[in-house]
Amino acid sequence: MYGSENNREDSERTAFRRAEKNYKLYYDTNASKNKKKKKPKPVDLTEVLDFRSILECHDRNGELPPFVNVIHDKFSSPVFSLQNRPGFYFIPGALSIEKQCSLIRESLIDFPQPPNRTNHNAIYGPIHNLFDEAKEGKVLVEEYSPDGSPKLGPDCDYQDGKRWKFVTEKEELLRKGKSVPASALLRKLRWSTLGLQFNWSRRNYDVSLPHNKIPEALCDLAKELAKPAMPAGVEFQPEGAIVNYFGLGDTLGGHLDDMEADWSKPIVSLSLGCKAIFLLGGKTREDPPLAMFLRSGDVVLMAGEARECFHV
Repeated sequence: MYGSENNREDSERTAFRRAEKNYKLYYDTNASKNKKKKKPKPVDLTEVLDFRSILECHDRNGELPPFVNVIHDKFSSPVFSLQNRPGFYFIPGALSIEKQCSLIRESLIDFPQPPNRTNHNAIYGPIHNLFDEAKEGKVLVEEYSPDGSPKLGPDCDYQDGKRWKFVTEKEELLRKGKSVPASALLRKLRWSTLGLQFNWSRRNYDVSLPHNKIPEALCDLAKELAKPAMPAGVEFQPEGAIVNYFGLGDTLGGHLDDMEADWSKPIVSLSLGCKAIFLLGGKTREDPPLAMFLRSGDVVLMAGEARECFHV
């Protein structure tokens, strides 16, 4: 009885959704209630593409899987493409360990700094120096004056009639109102934006919103990495970027990056930190996706037709 219900449920899912479910991290329900002691259920990874292994095999004997091509003429490192996904490129190990460490440090300390926005802006407004405040054990509190109106001060951030300020734990005990530890905000950081800020209602970037240019070093890196996906003689000009932060077990749903008005430029995606599984589907959710490992230092490019493919 239960088996037939599960089969019917799976049949009602799209091919992309079934793949998401197949590779999602599940824990053994019979394990301890303490999440730290729960054991993840085993996942069948036999069909997951491993471009690091493909690269090692190619370097050793020149062999490639029948649906994988390698490009040498536009980039200093081997760049792989897929025959049935035009415009998709995978560059394994494109970033050195030193570059990875530098970018990880910047993504925690510099990239969330205002005027760059984060997922916390909607509630707390711009938050300065979140990483440093978390290291010092600070607490973000609502700041009110004695008459009940928001208290003004140069070290407070304004949002929807409220002001928020970092204080020590001892100072927090003497105050009334809402508060949240900086460490909790850092753990709940899920995205930050760089460069031009996107206006979702206009499906385009809003140059009137306060912003800084993408850091020059990151801009130069993106230009170099994008070369395999660009026409000969044309240079990639990055103007906006998003940094996504994932905790253990976090996932994204299958989606298209289709909000921009202009799809003519490639998406340049850099992976940092823990290994994950990337799903690349087709132009509908019914197209079975390819699963591949993403490791720290890997780079994915999506241009042309590949920009119309569902992915996660």
